[in-house]
Amino acid sequence: MRISESKIEEIRNAANIVDVVSEYVQLRKRGRNYIGLCPFHSEKTPSFTVSDEKQIYHCFGCHNGGNVFKFLMEYKKISFIEAVQELAEQLGIEHNYEQSTFEGQTEQEILFDINTEVARYFSNNLLNDEEGQIARDYFQKRNIKIQTMRAFGLGYALNGWENLVGFLKQKNIDLEKALQVGLIGRNKDGRVYDKLAGRIIFPIFSPNGRVVAFAGRKLRDDDTSAKYINSPESIIYVKGRVLYGLSFAKDEIRKLDKAIIVEGYIDLISLYQAGIKNVVAVSGTALTDDQAQLLSRYTKNVVLLFDADTAGITASMRSIEILLRKDFDVKIATLPSGEDPDSFVNKYGREEFEETIKRAENFLEYQTAYYEKQGMFDDPTKAAEAIRDLVKPVAIIDDELKKNLLIKNISRKFNLREKLLEKELEKAIELEKKTAKTQTQRILLKEDKTGSLNDIAQKVLIPGKVKSVPSQVYNTEKEIIKLLFENDQTIIKLILQNIENENLELEIHRKIFRTVKDYFFEKGDYNPADLILLFDEDTQAYLREITIEQYTLSHTWFERHPSIESENRLFRYTIDLIKKIKQLHFDMKIAENQKAIENADSEEIAISLMKENQELERKRREIKIDFPA
Repeated sequence: MRISESKIEEIRNAANIVDVVSEYVQLRKRGRNYIGLCPFHSEKTPSFTVSDEKQIYHCFGCHNGGNVFKFLMEYKKISFIEAVQELAEQLGIEHNYEQSTFEGQTEQEILFDINTEVARYFSNNLLNDEEGQIARDYFQKRNIKIQTMRAFGLGYALNGWENLVGFLKQKNIDLEKALQVGLIGRNKDGRVYDKLAGRIIFPIFSPNGRVVAFAGRKLRDDDTSAKYINSPESIIYVKGRVLYGLSFAKDEIRKLDKAIIVEGYIDLISLYQAGIKNVVAVSGTALTDDQAQLLSRYTKNVVLLFDADTAGITASMRSIEILLRKDFDVKIATLPSGEDPDSFVNKYGREEFEETIKRAENFLEYQTAYYEKQGMFDDPTKAAEAIRDLVKPVAIIDDELKKNLLIKNISRKFNLREKLLEKELEKAIELEKKTAKTQTQRILLKEDKTGSLNDIAQKVLIPGKVKSVPSQVYNTEKEIIKLLFENDQTIIKLILQNIENENLELEIHRKIFRTVKDYFFEKGDYNPADLILLFDEDTQAYLREITIEQYTLSHTWFERHPSIESENRLFRYTIDLIKKIKQLHFDMKIAENQKAIENADSEEIAISLMKENQELERKRREIKIDFPA
């Protein structure tokens, strides 16, 4: 059952986000926006911003944001449909359910709806079906209570080839879409079958609580396939960008300003059941940059709690470096040999577990202890290698005071001169700069074909950290993107008529520009709040920050042109930006050619490049603007 898309749009258009948010947050006008103390994290200085023009909200502290429905979902901990219903009732708009045929929905919404239907089906199998007893027995042996099974949506896939297939057909769900998200498979004969049959099911949720994927664990001894089968990646699920349990843990993480990272589903569920709720799990993958970036929205303090075996220690070492790059304060907790978080909390209880977390070591102490166990300090050559390895992560840290104190710590521990360690640190910093520059170029420049956002938003918004493109290029492109979300059709047409994708250097801006252009030409108009929803969560956060940011459209330009009538200012400003971005594009190519001329192997090559530069200079002078009809 669902509410029609046209009815949802009617409700959204009738609601004013400022009025709705004002019922829960005290707002005051500042410039074009409204600000207040964020209801999603503790703060003393207001960073929570609501845009009346764009009908979106964004917190510059914790990066929570979205449209009016998202606010109600986050604030009241309710589902999307419940938020729509509540808003409809407040506005006096009648709404009726209709059968979920998925017509008129976006591709993403269709897949989300399919996963939601299937998650309910799996849960019902576990809790109510006779065959589900085998799964109930498994969870009971692991001390998982019924209410916990319900809370995490745990489920069971009936054993057999076509139980889920039959359910999908009964619900008129497109089997091709179910294939797309990996719920069913197709054999060589073209016959579809259940992929997760006979397994217990762990639904995987996005940070705002939508089912994006499933993990199925085998139960039967005669099942010779992999222990876990996970959903393939899709337009709603990228494995390296999801942290299991974050939708359950994020409020507690913000409250305690600390996150505990564990490895497995059951580890997390057992801890949550015991009352330890600030926990997330990497679940079957090494911690990634994107997962660390996601977690950084809620806290900068992390305790790693991986298994004490070799694989777990290796995972800890890799994770330390990734987290330090994102400016986390990293500690590592160690459990007794043979224990994991699940077994430990069931044996010793919550208090003992919390004491273990309190005893968590600084990452430097943890690595030193590990090298000592390996006997690295018994041999001078190996000891030198180990000390260099200890210095490397220190080089990643930006905080100079913290860096200095850690070097002093190493110096005291190994009775080494600080000057000697500082030289090693300088070498490590130089290596880190080279590595970071290479990664930044790969991520930010147009040669990156993946279109992956990674942590672009963080990198481009921190002055001095990105040298791959001149700041003038980034700032100009950013202003162009902001203008696309000004909800002014004349401005949008002016930009789309004069700017091409190849005029933009940063892949994130190309990606946004392509989407806006396609959507505008298809629809003829759009609402900024709706348009932002077309992007992944990281891009949404980036767009909210630059479109309702504290730094609004260039004040300097407007101050330099006081005589221009206010109604024409934005139009003239857009024309100047278009010219500037085209000029910069020529300037970069001319500078590139000039460098090549200086290093040319022959006079012939140099003359050819000089002629090319003359032609580029001519085109730069003759830039013309096409005005919309």
